[in-house]
Amino acid sequence: MQSYLSIEKIGMSFERAGARSEVLREVTLHIERGEFVSVIGHSGCGKSTLLNIVAGLLTSTTGEVFLDGEVVDSPGPERAVVFQNHSLLPWLTAYENIRLGVDKVFRRTKTAAERHEWTEHNLDLVQMTQAANKRPAEISGGMKQRVGIARALAMEPKVLLLDEPFGALDALTRAHLQDSVMDIHAKLGNTVLMITHDVDEAILLSDRIVMMNSGPAATIGEVLEVPLPRPRRRLDLAAHPDYIRCRAAVMEFLYARHRRGSGLHAA
Repeated sequence: MQSYLSIEKIGMSFERAGARSEVLREVTLHIERGEFVSVIGHSGCGKSTLLNIVAGLLTSTTGEVFLDGEVVDSPGPERAVVFQNHSLLPWLTAYENIRLGVDKVFRRTKTAAERHEWTEHNLDLVQMTQAANKRPAEISGGMKQRVGIARALAMEPKVLLLDEPFGALDALTRAHLQDSVMDIHAKLGNTVLMITHDVDEAILLSDRIVMMNSGPAATIGEVLEVPLPRPRRRLDLAAHPDYIRCRAAVMEFLYARHRRGSGLHAA
């Protein structure tokens, strides 16, 4: 039986000036409805390329992606993406940035009043009601990302795709947003696929961590189950034996692959 999100034998190659570069090879991953899955690996291993294929922004060279039984072959509102760069329109307020997506997706199914209420609901979900009438230049980086997440969620996507959404933020803001994303996931039970470089972030947020081998021709090396109970509080996890075990497993994988890929050897 097919999973809710099925990534089947995805391969991706690019050609430039007659030279062919294979980025991904035979990547297969199955994600169930409501799962939070993170993909982690060194720079250049094709993590973001894989996410862009799932988003429909890139067409894979080989293999297919299925979402809820349908082939993914183009962008669509059922796969909302939040990038590291918030990508808000600078001349629109926080409310207007979210409302733009709401109007595009729900113009035929919701009245204007319902679309207004839904926009305000999603602003409240990310705790941004107080900044509804502010433009991006008037709010902080963390607040911009909150608006970006609200805009994505407001489209009611089947899968929320996060491409290092906290990478440009300071540590404290990053921690607050991670907690917000955990709370939202608990409330909505939505399916999330996240790209990250941060081991602790992956363990804190995820049900499973997908570890990519270094490229070229990157593949999935290991998949780690994160058995930590939910809801999770970061202060309670630091000394939790399962947290320590998961962190050691991911670090060992990344270090071993990096050392092998760079030709280094243990002394």
